[in-house]
Order: sequence, then structure tokens, then C-alpha cells
Amino acid sequence: MALDADSIRWLESRFKNSVRFEVPMSRHTSLRIGGPAEVFAAPETVEDLQALINWSGEKRISYLIIGRGTNLLVKDAGIRGVVVVLTKCLKTIEETGPHTEAALVTAMAGANLTALCAYALKRGLKGMNFSLGIPGTVGGGIKMNAGTSHGSMENVLKSIDVLLPSGKTRRIEGKSLDFAYRKLSWNPELTEGLEDQAIILNGRFSFYPSDPEKLKKSAREIIMDRRRKQPIGFPSAGCVFKNPGTGPTAGQLIEMSGLKGKSIGGAQISSKHANFFINRRNASAADFLSLIDLTEDTILKKFNIHLEREVKVVGT
Repeated sequence: MALDADSIRWLESRFKNSVRFEVPMSRHTSLRIGGPAEVFAAPETVEDLQALINWSGEKRISYLIIGRGTNLLVKDAGIRGVVVVLTKCLKTIEETGPHTEAALVTAMAGANLTALCAYALKRGLKGMNFSLGIPGTVGGGIKMNAGTSHGSMENVLKSIDVLLPSGKTRRIEGKSLDFAYRKLSWNPELTEGLEDQAIILNGRFSFYPSDPEKLKKSAREIIMDRRRKQPIGFPSAGCVFKNPGTGPTAGQLIEMSGLKGKSIGGAQISSKHANFFINRRNASAADFLSLIDLTEDTILKKFNIHLEREVKVVGT
């Protein structure tokens, strides 16, 4: 539903400069595209976040939780409702457990994955190097079970805390977390049947002491390898498609289909890595969606394989 004048006044009074209206999402996505968010809110405390979610529920106004917008394609017409960014209120990283065998580190959902990697490296803790070069936040990485050939979140994540629409929080232990390729789920009963509406507040990670110099050497090698294989210099949202369960990767299929380097408008399939679509020159969301549709149709016709999207498409 559209916001009425009373709702706008309440938001302005309650959140002051932490809330803005009709904000272009091109400023808040790594693709640098997207129409305006009806409301763009950056709560400064967990209490503010709870108040905003409670209010949205009472008013039956939809909300979208984002971090750094690195896996997001926002349509040109924008997003109705409230976009909530967690990078202000949930950004701390601290060691919260014993360091005798394993160190328990709690990272809030709005903290950058790169910051968590740096934290572990600085302290000689092994476990996070797999995520070097992956953009985005800890919360997004948890939700997507982010990973590479070097490992994934499921290897180090021990528990999460989530916020429910009711304002209650729940801790979900690792044994109840169901990891899959680029996906995390749990029994909806653990969150009052509201799994899709539960907001990840933090993750608790288990890391092991290691030789700091060996960790740094490994980190340099991983970063150099990513730079060799992935496009830099143009906005992108990372991999557009998930890899099929068997056979060639999504990037290999796209290259085999002859689409590598293909452009529609300002959107282009990278000539360096075919599963990266780049914003080469003032692309629109419509350009990207047309290129994605073309790719899906081509791969289905040529190889009888349905590519599943990894990038999240939102908006109207």
C-alpha cells in the first residue's frame, strides 16, 4: 500500500535523518541500477530496527532487508514499501568465545564480509579466507551460504540470531541450520512459522589458530586468482546464475552457447567471465533482464538445462 501523510510524518519524527523517501536504488546496489525506493531506512540501533519492522507489520507495508546491495537487481520502476539497510545498526565484529582450541567470533549481519576476513587474518584465525573477494555483508553471506572452491559459510557458521516481526529474537544453533548450495533454511517452527520474515541479526563463527604468515600468503593467492578470473572496473552483481549440480558451470555453458561478450543496451555478458553481467554504459534494469532472459532461453534450447538465478530481482 502507498504511504499516507500520517505514515510519512511518523517515519520522519521517529527516525529523523535515518529515513529518506524516493531514493534511487542505483546508489545502493553494486550494479548501479534501479528505480527509487518509496522509503529508504538505515536504522542506527537494533531498537530502531525493531520499531521499524513492528510498524511495517502493523501497517501491512512490505519491507526488503538489504546489506550492500551486491546481489540485487532492482527494476527500473523501483520498490514500493520500505527498504531497510542493516549496515549502520549491525556492524560490529568481536571475539565472544574461548581461544584455547577454537575461537568463537560474533559478526553482526551488516558488517562487511571483507571486514570479517580482515579480523580473522589479523588474529591468525583460519576459516574465512574462502570469502576473500566476495562483496557484501555477513548477513547476505549467511543467507546465501556464500562460498567458493575454497569453502563456504556452512564450514564455519555455528549459530545465528534472528529477529521476528513480533520483535522477539531467536537463536538457531548449527544443528538446526539446513545448508544447501547458495541457500540456508531451517525448520519454520523455530521462528513461529515465519522463516521468510525472520531477519538475520548476526552469525557466530568458529575459527582455528593458524600461522599468520601462511594465512596471509594464502589470502594473497586467492585474491590474485579472483582478479585474474573475474571482471573488475565495471559494476556487476557477481555471478548471475547458480552452477548446475553436475557438468559444466553456468559460465562455461554461457561461453559454449556463444553468448560471451553479448550486449543488450548498456548491459553486457563479461568477456572475461561469462557468468558475470556488467553495467558497461548506463544500463537499465530492463537491459539486464532482457540479457538474463536471452541467456536462460538460449541455454535451455541448446543444452536442455534450466539455469537458476543467483542474483535476486526485486521491485515492480
